[in-house]
Formats: sequence, structure tokens, C-alpha cells
Amino acid sequence: MALSYANPQVELILGDIAVIYTCDVSTGTVEFSCLPAAMRARRVEKRSILKTPEVIQLPAQWQPMPARQTESLVQLHVRGLSGPAGFAQGRTLRNGEACQALKLESQKVADETEKLTITTVVAAADFAVEHVVQWFNGESGFRVWTVFHNRSGRPLTLDMLASFNLGGMTPFHPADAPEQLRAHRIRSGWSAEGRVESRLLEELHLERSWTGHAHFSERFGQVGSLPVRGYFPFVTVEDIQAGVCWGAQLEIASSWQLEIYRRHDDVSISGGLADREFGHWWKTIAPGAAFTAPKAALSTVVGDLDDLCHALTSLQRRAANKNPKVEQNLPIIFNEWCSTWGKPTHQHLVETAECLAKTPVRYLVIDDGWAERQGDGIQQNGDWMVNRQTFPHGLKATCDAIRARGLVPGLWFEFEVCTAGTQAWLKTDHHLHKDGEVLRVGSRRFWDFRDPFTFEYLTEKVIATLRDNGFGYLKVDYNETIGIGVDNAESPGEGLRQHIAGVQTFFRAIREALPEIVIENCSSGGHRLEPSMMALCAMGSFSDAHETVEIPIIAANLQRVILPGQCQVWAVLRSSDTLQRLYYSLAATLLGRMTISGDLQTLNAGQMTVLTEAQTFYQHAAKIIRDGKSRWFGNLGRSYRHPRGWQAMQRTSQDGLRILYVLHTFANGPAGPWRVPLPDGMWKLEAGFNLPVNVKITADELIFPPLPDFSGAAVILQR
Repeated sequence: MALSYANPQVELILGDIAVIYTCDVSTGTVEFSCLPAAMRARRVEKRSILKTPEVIQLPAQWQPMPARQTESLVQLHVRGLSGPAGFAQGRTLRNGEACQALKLESQKVADETEKLTITTVVAAADFAVEHVVQWFNGESGFRVWTVFHNRSGRPLTLDMLASFNLGGMTPFHPADAPEQLRAHRIRSGWSAEGRVESRLLEELHLERSWTGHAHFSERFGQVGSLPVRGYFPFVTVEDIQAGVCWGAQLEIASSWQLEIYRRHDDVSISGGLADREFGHWWKTIAPGAAFTAPKAALSTVVGDLDDLCHALTSLQRRAANKNPKVEQNLPIIFNEWCSTWGKPTHQHLVETAECLAKTPVRYLVIDDGWAERQGDGIQQNGDWMVNRQTFPHGLKATCDAIRARGLVPGLWFEFEVCTAGTQAWLKTDHHLHKDGEVLRVGSRRFWDFRDPFTFEYLTEKVIATLRDNGFGYLKVDYNETIGIGVDNAESPGEGLRQHIAGVQTFFRAIREALPEIVIENCSSGGHRLEPSMMALCAMGSFSDAHETVEIPIIAANLQRVILPGQCQVWAVLRSSDTLQRLYYSLAATLLGRMTISGDLQTLNAGQMTVLTEAQTFYQHAAKIIRDGKSRWFGNLGRSYRHPRGWQAMQRTSQDGLRILYVLHTFANGPAGPWRVPLPDGMWKLEAGFNLPVNVKITADELIFPPLPDFSGAAVILQR
């Protein structure tokens, strides 16, 4: 039965999740919440009135003081309407007059064969908003987005429109759950992606005020065209006592924001496009027109952060399953970047292909440096004319030679920019502008992907180059951020949003023109590892931390936000490496997609034996990497650059019959045996990589002997 004033609360079961719509019949406000379906009986009755000593002593005309209020499932701010009081200005635009004006209008549930869609319409005098929840059968979460409709006879300007607002946390405490709620965020920086930050709400200063007068908001996100910079677009709230997590992951590649919000007992999380205050975004909607916010993925689980992350990343599988068939078994990649450092040649690539011909490696990628550039400069991008000194017979001859040795050739582009010294640099009419001037960041200008010329130009330079020369793999790099936004839209942030939407349209055009192309999403490593970009690509580069000791830590972190089967993890092999160093590096690649670079042609026999052992083990593990569920164990110091301790990543196969453990020690690793829990069952060894002979498997533990500092190993167990 649909939500209505006669039926003011509706619960719908989406797999393991109950979604709840509650309408306050006195105001028409609709609230949206969810919880694990298995926990419905654990809910407690919530207090409605504050009865604290401070409130009891207030004048009678000020009472009663509400302990909680129904909060709108749609969060927006319409210019000209009042913003929220309670000291909120500059901190949040939530719960202002526009939100308060929204009343329930209708709800429709469309139950189709493969999916269920719930559309709830809330409306005010001049506008209405559709709140859409969509769940695909069998998935461990759902997506939410909103659509704003201008029903007035004049333009209306949005200063904020959230994609989602999830309230009601926590239903497992009758009041404000002191020291019971913890927030998890995932921070990111260049070559330092994925650090988890976990803090009690009290530590974030998100306790409710004594009367509920003040708005408290932890608003965070990023501004610019690198969506994973500072933070991943991800947030989780955990009820520690109940053992339940709620979380959201935005699907957005431009400026975004998330908010952990509290005014009364309950906590809410919301997010979407970065608003006027945070991200320089506003949007004018013409009479009768509509605007759709980006999607957000939501889930709730019984369990901890790792369980919640698995539920959210699992929602990315449907898009990943549409990748070319060659990706099914997670082929190994060789990228020559750390072999030539931007100076590839036809001869070197042919010699590399000869070395790889009898290995399981499938892709051989030509990185930056294949195009003409002046002098010894690097990153001269935009003209995309092949360097005839290093590729005298053109790229097709190199591709043909690579394919003749059983490999798929790949090519690097950074096609969204042009750099000084190129003819493309001079085509300023087709570049992004800011404040009336051509936008320049360092040595880069940016093509305007709202301009048809850009599509025509890059169709010839990128798509034709790939097609005509026989490439089967495309590495797309993107090495700078545009910043707050650009001209030729209502606001800088809206200009940025439109431009990035155009970029994604071009990605789709590549896939449409070249259906079998395998696309790698790289942005100085990990700056674009968010769901909307990953859905357009077969895989992403995990980081630019090519040869550093923190690689295993970063690679393990990223299993929480993208699918390991789409996460390239690099092992750069040097002829000077000890065997221990090789095992350390190659074990890290088992945390995602094995990607090799470095001194392949000068490795000695012993080093090649280790590489062969790693590749063979990776093939055994590929299905678990692709389809499994991850859990992290370990004891790490705080520094990534100077790591201490140890970690073990457990990845359990989809059917629960096999487990992959990838283990690393760092400085000051365990002095004695270290123990990793095993799920219930009888387990036996299937395969090992650098496995000590005295590893023990008990009924509930995997016990490793002490290993030297900076060691790597892996094991596959089967029931």
C-alpha cells in the first residue's frame, strides 16, 4: 500500500533492507529511513518530549520541547525563501523554508521483473520534487535521486538540491544515543588514497543542543573535477551497540558534498552536488522545466564498516558485468611507464612483447611519450601526432607486432587537456573559461566538453587513432583539477557539472564506437575512483604510488570503495630487487588487478621465477578477487610513508568455499606467530605464494610464523 495521509507509514522490503516512509499528517512532511530487515523487531519506542532538568525549568509557554521532528526526505534550498535559523547560515542549507513547505502529494510503487522503483512526490505551491528509490532484485542496497520540477510561472533558482536524505538514526535507542554513534569517512590524497577516519559523533561536535534549537552539521566534500581529492564521496554512520551501519556513496565526478546532520535526537545524512555555499553551485530552472540530481547508492547492514562497504561496492557489479568479455578472467596488465619513464619506442615495445609472449599477461600498454613533443618536455598533450623518431613506421606497426605475440596493445591519452607548445593550446575558443579568461592551471588548458567542436576534434584524435591502429585498450589519464568551476552557466559549479557530464558523454561515445575497447580510468592514479566514472571503465588505476612501501596499505584500503576486480595495483620490478622485495611487491597486486611495470627485460632467472609464481597464483585467485567479500585484519602504525606493523586482507569467495589471504609485514612486524581468524569449517591449503613451510591451519585460525619486515605472502584455502 502506498503512503498517504490515511496510511501515514509504509515499510517496503528490498531484499535484506526495510525502507520506511513516515508522513507527519499535521504538516505533510515525509521522512525516509531504513534499517536491516532482520532488525525490525529490535526497534525501541522513541521519546517525543524532552524531560531533562534544564527543559523542565523553562517557562511553561516554552514547553513542551520536542525530542525529535519529522524531517523532509528532500533537502533543498530555493532562492528567495528563508534559510534555516538556529545559527545555520554558512554551515548548512538544510531544513529551510523550502523543505518545510513540501507536503506529501503522491507515492507510486512500480514492481517490475528485475527492479522495484518507488517514486514519492512532495510539493509546495510553486514546485514539486520527485524522490526516487530504485532497487534491483538481489542487490545489497539501492539508489536514490531527486528530480525538481518548477510548477510556477517564473524561473526558480536552486541553491541546493540533495540527491538523498536518510534520517532516523538510530532506531535502537529511545533518546539521543550518547557515545553510541560513530561516523566513518574515507580520506584521500595523491598517492595516499583510502585512509579510514572513524570518530564518535561527540568528537565531531554533533551532540544535539539542550533544546534542539541549534543546527549542527559536518559538511564535507570536494570542489573541482577530481572527485576523490580530500575525501571519497562516502559516509557511514555506525550504531556501535546495535551492530548496525548505514552508509551512502555518491555517484558524481564533479564537486560534491555530504552532511552528517543533527538537530534533535536522531541523526541524518544527506548529500549530492556541492551547494552554493560549499561548491559555488546554483541552477535556474525555467517554468515547467525540471532538474535531476546525481544518484547516490545507499545501504544498511548488520555488521561493521567492512560489511557496509561490501554492500555498497556490490552495487557496482551490474555496470562492471557489461565490460568486454576479455575482462571476465581479470587479465594481467603490463604498462611500460616505469620501464621508459615517458620515452617509449617501437623497438623497446617489441622486445617487451617478446618477453611477455609466453606469460599470462594479456595487455601491453604504451604510456605517455608516444606523441610528438618539443625538446625534452613532457606532457605536451593536445595535438596527438605520433612521434616518428621513436615510432618510425607509425603506431599500427607497433600494434601489429604486439598482437602478433598474443597481446592486446593499449595506448595512453590525457585527452581532456592541452598543454603549452601544442597547436591545440591556441584553440582558445574551444577551451574552458573562468572569469572571462581562458582557464589555465599550471601548463594545462582544458577542452570544453559542452562544445561540439571538442567532440569532433577528439573523435578524430582519440577514437580514430585507437580504431585505425588496432588498439584494444585505452588508458585515460587526467592530471589536474579545474577548480571551483567555469563560465557560460548560471554558476561556476553548474558550468563544471555540465562540463563533466560532457566528459562522461565522450567516454560513452568511445565505448559505442569501439565496443570491445577496455578503458582504464586513471587520474594521477586514484583521483577519479568513484562509481559514475568506474561504471564507464573496465578498471581504474589504484594510485600513483608505483614503487613505495605503502602500496599494500593503499590497495587494501581501496577494496572498501571500488571492486578489487576493477582496481589496478602496480608492482614495479627492478633488476636490483631482492627476492623478498619482489614477493612484497607482487603480493600487493593480489589485492586487485595485477599490473606489472619496470625492468622486465633485465630480470635474472631467479627474479623471473618469482614473477611466474606470482602470475600463476594470481590466476588461481582471480575469481575470488572478482567476486569475493573482503575483511581487513591488522595492526598498523599511523604513518603510511613509514609503515609499522602488519595487515592481512581476507577475501572470501561468493560461494564461501574458498578464501584468499594476502599478508604483509612492515617495520616492526610481529615478533611471534600472528593469527588471522578463519570462518567456521574445515579448511585445507589450495595454493600458496611465498608461504612459509610452518604455516598452521586450525579450526578457527590461520597461524603464520614471524616473517621478516617488509615481507609479502598469500594463501588460498578451500573447504
